[in-house]
Amino acid sequence: MSIEEKQKPQRNDRVTIRTVATHAGVSVAAVSKVMRNAYGVSDALRARVTDAIEALAYRPSRAARGLRGRSFTIGVLLIDIRNPFLPEVIAGVNGVLAPSHYQAMIGVSDARVQLETSLIESMIDYKMDGLILVAPRLPSEILAKFAVQIPIVAVGYHDASATAFDTVNADDQRGAEIAVEALLACGYRDIEMLSLGERQGHAVSVVRQREIGFRRAMQRGGLGSSPAISKIPIASPKREEAMRKFLSRKDRPRAVFCWSDLDAITLLSLAMEMGVRVPEDLAVIGYDNSPTAALGLVNLASIDQSGRELGQVATRALISRIEGRTASEHIFQIPSLVSRNSLTRSGNSTDRQ
Repeated sequence: MSIEEKQKPQRNDRVTIRTVATHAGVSVAAVSKVMRNAYGVSDALRARVTDAIEALAYRPSRAARGLRGRSFTIGVLLIDIRNPFLPEVIAGVNGVLAPSHYQAMIGVSDARVQLETSLIESMIDYKMDGLILVAPRLPSEILAKFAVQIPIVAVGYHDASATAFDTVNADDQRGAEIAVEALLACGYRDIEMLSLGERQGHAVSVVRQREIGFRRAMQRGGLGSSPAISKIPIASPKREEAMRKFLSRKDRPRAVFCWSDLDAITLLSLAMEMGVRVPEDLAVIGYDNSPTAALGLVNLASIDQSGRELGQVATRALISRIEGRTASEHIFQIPSLVSRNSLTRSGNSTDRQ
């Protein structure tokens, strides 16, 4: 038997965190720090422990970790898996978790409050260490009650007064203002916003925040204090039907700011089908700068809120909560415009009433 074979545990020997520590020549506490990506771990220590974990094929027992009060599993709850922006958020989450030995389990609520509640309760029952909720529908007071049981970070949820949980957001009001400012700079004055119906959002939602920013920018641009905002339902096919009606209107605006790329991309597709030229007949700006927006056939101008970065920041905040931080954090990122052909093909500012 070779030396390497002697060092490897036999098939019936259970590899534990203590086995890993012995193999790496470090303490059990050091292995634990590496596994949870604790602050202050040196690259050399991380390499030694990681090499030992791989050599021993160590896989921590979820049941045992749960008994110790740490499962190294976090739940990520998404509002709608169809939104092309959300994979970027997940990529950001996974990028932070990869070196930490935490794992993410994903649930999708389909924007249904009852299902969202059930999924959160299930994640708590599975003894997950924390939750990242992306655009949750539940009221803040309900999230606060859940946050007593488990650390929570809400992404796309504007409640800076929350003390029981953290929030990570793009400055959605500013993002909408940037969109209007870009349209005004291109000479458009007849501008409308395509948003979601009142029933589909509440004061803390990104939809409402973007409406506030839109109204403020339109008023600042001298276009009235009550600019036009068209509301569309969240359910298909009613959603598509509402957009067809929007495109068919005799008083259709010259430019539109869509609350998200999800609807802006659908609008572009329907416009092409109905013979509405973009941007010659209708300029369009979306929100999210999702990967689909950059495709050549789409070429959608969009507000970039860096979903990957939102996911990264939210994950770091959650791990900090899990590690014992109690003071709430409310983090804002400033979005920016990515200009593409749906705004203007020439990029020149002209009078396009």
